[in-house]
Amino acid sequence: MTTDRASDNTPVIAFVDDDERASDLFSRYARTDGLTVHGFQSVEAAQQWLTHNPVDLVISDLKMPGMNGLEFLEWLRERWPTLPAILITGYSTIDNAIQALRLGASDFVKKPYDPEELIELVFRLLGGETPGPAVAPETGDTPMMGDSPAIEAIYRIIDKIHDVRINVMIEGESGSGKELAARATHDRSDFADTPYIVIDCGALTDTLLENELFGHEKGAFTGASATKTGLLEVASGGTVFLDEIGNISDAMQVKLLRVVQEQEITRVGGVQTIPIDVRFIVASNRNLAEMVREGRFRHDLYHRLNVVRLQMPPLRERPEDIPLLAQHFIDEFAQRFRRPARQLSERAARAILDYPWPGNVRELKNAIERAVALSDGEEIDLELGDDETASDHSLDGAAIDADRPSLEVLERRYIEKTLAHSEGNREKTAAILGINKSTLWRKLQNYEKNGVLKDE
Repeated sequence: MTTDRASDNTPVIAFVDDDERASDLFSRYARTDGLTVHGFQSVEAAQQWLTHNPVDLVISDLKMPGMNGLEFLEWLRERWPTLPAILITGYSTIDNAIQALRLGASDFVKKPYDPEELIELVFRLLGGETPGPAVAPETGDTPMMGDSPAIEAIYRIIDKIHDVRINVMIEGESGSGKELAARATHDRSDFADTPYIVIDCGALTDTLLENELFGHEKGAFTGASATKTGLLEVASGGTVFLDEIGNISDAMQVKLLRVVQEQEITRVGGVQTIPIDVRFIVASNRNLAEMVREGRFRHDLYHRLNVVRLQMPPLRERPEDIPLLAQHFIDEFAQRFRRPARQLSERAARAILDYPWPGNVRELKNAIERAVALSDGEEIDLELGDDETASDHSLDGAAIDADRPSLEVLERRYIEKTLAHSEGNREKTAAILGINKSTLWRKLQNYEKNGVLKDE
């Protein structure tokens, strides 16, 4: 019989997916980090192997012919209750992902996934550090990078609250790393082994958000053919990260306030209250204190959530971190894309310090990713001559207007220019800018409302 951990020093992973290419791709990445991966195209084959071989962790796809991932997870838990197991799911199968957590899955990963991020999760679950560049002061267990005074101050606050389950509010511009700070707050706490669930409030309507948070009872509405467990119930004992909380309606603010205060929920269509124990981390790229003053965000909810506040600095205010981040992204994408890229050109290395980076870290990562993918030498230049969006990402100081515009105006011009080059395609524009589609949509709506958006 297999044990929960392999006996030698090399972690052994069983990767189960009926698509052989998936396990082959993960294996190639895993080998460089000292992992041994055994791939199986069916649950049955994996079960036969597992009964005779030691393994440290299991990764399984959810939907496969024959026995599916949930049934496989139940089989694993009956035999090895503490064996770490990761379930890979599609976005449309969120209910199954919730059930997986209830059955004892260590974590679940949505498709499409980044093999390197999956490897980082593997090392985190195995209790070790991921090989490679350090990504945080004193530890390698979180992807938030930087050694500037601003980032060090963020880490000092995070480490001070490592032993208390306290609500945290994170504010900062889009792309500044709010989600990374939330993840670091959870991972560096004494409760890192508890559930951690992320919900993007800006991407869901009130109805969908309420259903995701609270769940519903069978027959609560047309199509509710079965009871659904809400994410707050699934996360009980752990942390829920509510991203872009400034976008929720007044009605949802009232409902959320009661949950935060009373630590109990009622499913949609239900009458019975369900106790929960959830620590909330919330984030917004809007100034919530200003929204409170303007009456657009409830002051009582604000103060319940704003127990500890983290203000993520924009990238332009921590220039000492830019070369570190750029080099980290070059190394990451050179390995992923099998490119010889090793460093920025001398011109680009100077220019990235002068560029305002309106999209912050997300924009820098996106620019490096594109440049490395299109590179064929060791040096890369972020001004891509044959890219139709090259002028949008030019790092030449001359590309910035000389009329000394405000950062807000500069950002608007940048968005307009990118939108024009993308021929009005907003999805492509959001990808180039390194922001999500809902954020772009809100910015464009605001420009149109104020009559400042140029014709596309």
